[in-house]
Amino acid sequence: MHRVCAPDDPRVQDYIGLTDVALRSRHEPAAGVYLAESGKVIRRALAAGHRPRSLLLAGKWVEPLADLVDEVAARGAPVYVGDPGVLESITGFNLHRGAIAAMHRPPLPAVADVVTGARRIVVLEDVVDHTNVGAVFRSVAGIGADAVLVSPRCADPLYRRSVRVSMGTVFQVPWTRLDPWPAGLDALRDLGLQVAALTPDAGAVDLDRLAAEPPERLALVLGTEGDGLSAGAGARADLAVRIPMAGGVDSLNVAAAAAVALWALRPR
Repeated sequence: MHRVCAPDDPRVQDYIGLTDVALRSRHEPAAGVYLAESGKVIRRALAAGHRPRSLLLAGKWVEPLADLVDEVAARGAPVYVGDPGVLESITGFNLHRGAIAAMHRPPLPAVADVVTGARRIVVLEDVVDHTNVGAVFRSVAGIGADAVLVSPRCADPLYRRSVRVSMGTVFQVPWTRLDPWPAGLDALRDLGLQVAALTPDAGAVDLDRLAAEPPERLALVLGTEGDGLSAGAGARADLAVRIPMAGGVDSLNVAAAAAVALWALRPR
């Protein structure tokens, strides 16, 4: 273990300014790094075979997280320990979850490798809220869908907040970016998937009707918060599907809509 006494210590550059979303969103993919926060999430990242770059924690957490400290050290990554005030100056927030790890970002697989054999996948177009992205991954893992594809401008599934909200399921759900967009949706059809656009449009097929005779293999496409799917993405879908709503509400939050649709359309 290595002691960190100053916020400008060059050894902990991976952790600087973690609350600056714009900075981190640019820096992390380019640097080939992502951040995993909390012992549970870090353990899931390690269990998925991801390689640690380093571990950062306050001194009071060394003993409670001794097994994690030992595992990270055994994999050849340094462990940095500091006082809470110093760590907050580095990261921008209180590490109340015990520890945070900088991890090597794994390379993205090809689309065909992700969807081959998949019966249910979710495709996200330009979803900008990292919390929504993480929640979708958790629903995919929990309900039992097979994969997630994200458009080039969609928020990063490996951003710290996405990882935390997903409870680390982003490490177990196969995913990659679908590029070009929206033309990449045509490739899904070529790979044997029916493409369904989720929309509040009154002319769309009701979810209950589709669930009564679900397709064997389905890609469910959801759009960005607020505006929903773009016209280009909707035009490339084989059909449009809506969740019937009540109470004068036109639609659900994108993460909630994904969970409802996945549950209704789960393979029997």
